[in-house]
Amino acid sequence: MTFTSCPARNIELASVALEALNTLERPVGEVDSDRDFVAGNRLFCELFCGKPRGLDPRGCFPASSDLSEHSTRGSFVNGEGRTFKIEIARLAQGVLVVAEEISQQRFDHAEAHSAARTDLASGLGNLLMFRERLAECLQRLDPAKDVAVVLAVSLDRFKTLAASLDRNTRAAFLGLVVERLRSVTVNTDILARISDDEFAIVQANSAQPRSATALAMRLVDLLGRSYLVNGRFLHIGACVGACLIPLDGDDCDKILYNVDLALSRAKQDGPGHFRFFETAMDEQCEARRSLEVDLRRALALRELSLVYQPQFNLASERVTGFEALLRWRHPKRGFVSPVDFIPLAEELGLITPIGEWVVQTACREAARWPDGLRVAVNVSAVQFRGQNLSDRISSALAESGLEPGRLELEITESVLLGEPASVLGQLHGLRRMGIRISMDDFGTGYSSLSYLQSFPFDKIKIDQSFIRGAVDEAKGAAIMCAIAALGLSLGMATTAEGVETDEQLARVTAAGCTDIQGYLISKPLLPESVETFLQSRNHGPTIQAPTGKPS
Repeated sequence: MTFTSCPARNIELASVALEALNTLERPVGEVDSDRDFVAGNRLFCELFCGKPRGLDPRGCFPASSDLSEHSTRGSFVNGEGRTFKIEIARLAQGVLVVAEEISQQRFDHAEAHSAARTDLASGLGNLLMFRERLAECLQRLDPAKDVAVVLAVSLDRFKTLAASLDRNTRAAFLGLVVERLRSVTVNTDILARISDDEFAIVQANSAQPRSATALAMRLVDLLGRSYLVNGRFLHIGACVGACLIPLDGDDCDKILYNVDLALSRAKQDGPGHFRFFETAMDEQCEARRSLEVDLRRALALRELSLVYQPQFNLASERVTGFEALLRWRHPKRGFVSPVDFIPLAEELGLITPIGEWVVQTACREAARWPDGLRVAVNVSAVQFRGQNLSDRISSALAESGLEPGRLELEITESVLLGEPASVLGQLHGLRRMGIRISMDDFGTGYSSLSYLQSFPFDKIKIDQSFIRGAVDEAKGAAIMCAIAALGLSLGMATTAEGVETDEQLARVTAAGCTDIQGYLISKPLLPESVETFLQSRNHGPTIQAPTGKPS
């Protein structure tokens, strides 16, 4: 390499080793105050003068650079479109220039900026991009006359189904979903994938809320249709929540919060529904958060308790056991219905420690009852997802001294949904321990018969809606007869729940049920009342309805 110089000028670079300058990977050179080239290494000459020698360098350096300053920094784009960062320092008789090409750095930064805002699997923008675009939309919006809408779209069962597919099929499936989303949106809409199974849309420049309603209905219909992917038909559902801007929020956080509330309400309604945000939703959410705090406190302070509902055998006319029912009496709320707090406990995962406490308490209290009396405990689907349910039940039996045959676990169909093979394995393990298993709320689901074939339940409990007249009386009686006959043929006992009157008793007896449970026998009892009840009830064969309606 050679050092290129103009011999007509006395340059200060002469004291620098020429070879060292030419080994630098940066352009280094000197220009005078008129921006005429004085000297430089080869890179400097090639990049700023067009070629090493023979070219008049006047004007080759950016005119915007202020050479009167002692030192300055800036950037320069040469004739080839390449960008350089330059540092300029005053010398005694000229200006020293050191340059660094940043073209690729800028390109990499732009790529990184884009990648950080893109969902790679779908090719759509992600949550970060969506928030930025939504913020831009809010800035452009005229609150006095403009109305936009944010829609959140949730795909029901998408994550579970996608997890069962191979990579190529999963990618093709997602691609079809994105195609359908694009087909109902326009170029002015903002479309993003904000989580694995959730998408978001901003719709502006349309008559609202009519346009958003039409879009939501179209999304629910289109996304819920079958997908043919690699020779397989796949099925999912969709729910949509919507939030009007600026009516329901004028900043990103508030809007996304409110549209999520609307989506949650749509999910509660079931697949294929959509809901607009309503102020009451926020109030209900706040009430739910308060209930959550109180429930965690109740578990820590042991505010929960058990009562016991007698179960009566019609043939022997004797009480055969009790169902343990969970109760919560809050110091300020008063009695809190299980209908309100059990689903919340399941959602929060609190049902596992609560369920463990219920089993331990029920076993301990039942161990004090006369031999032969059983205690029935409801077990949630969430409890079966853990790996140590059998160990916890075994531990409760050992600590209480209760014989396994006196413990009965009641499950619903929801326990067997999702991973039936795993649950059936656990049920068979519990059965081998000697524990009885019953199917609760039978007749209210859609696949109970298949479950009866897959597992030998000890008992079928007929849902109280068929006894109390919630179903047409003739249909209810026919269903009871069918279930009782099915139980008899399979060697399973059948318990009619919710029996309150002599008339209902006559109907379930005629239907062939083997056992009953309800207020006709007794309202749920406190633990300390069980012994007294047994002494009075099992001494006589006659069932008498209580004089007053139990509370």
